[in-house]
Amino acid sequence: MLFVRGVVSAAAFGARTANMQRGSAAMIRSVATLGLLAMLGLLLGAAAPEAITLDLFMIDYKFVPDHLTFQYDVRYRLHLENHGKETHEVTAPMFFATAKIDNPDALNRERSEIVMQPGEIKDVFLTPGKPGTYDLRCADHDWNGMVGGITVE
Repeated sequence: MLFVRGVVSAAAFGARTANMQRGSAAMIRSVATLGLLAMLGLLLGAAAPEAITLDLFMIDYKFVPDHLTFQYDVRYRLHLENHGKETHEVTAPMFFATAKIDNPDALNRERSEIVMQPGEIKDVFLTPGKPGTYDLRCADHDWNGMVGGITVE
């Protein structure tokens, strides 16, 4: 800047003012962007509330526990572990048909069961849709007592 007896020349003043305006505009854009990102985070958080975890273990020829209880319209993480030596299915076609499944690729093509290989672990994120009682069984081992139930309250 060019000072003449404490006075800033018009050119220097204009350049300084332009720089300040560019800086202010950049700061406003930054603050607006951060605000939008914060709002988006809140909206996404509200859209997917924290899931309640329910565990279901498969041991050859039984489910542990053999009965699951869900609350209607509450989001769950159904955590599945096959501790058996054989492939098991979590077959509950009516329950799965009425539930909103967030990751339907965890189910078979018909969306009637979840196939679990020995040692496999899966999480299914779901929101039960209709209160009632539903059958739970292993399609390959129900003849040997691998059955249970599901209640949606």
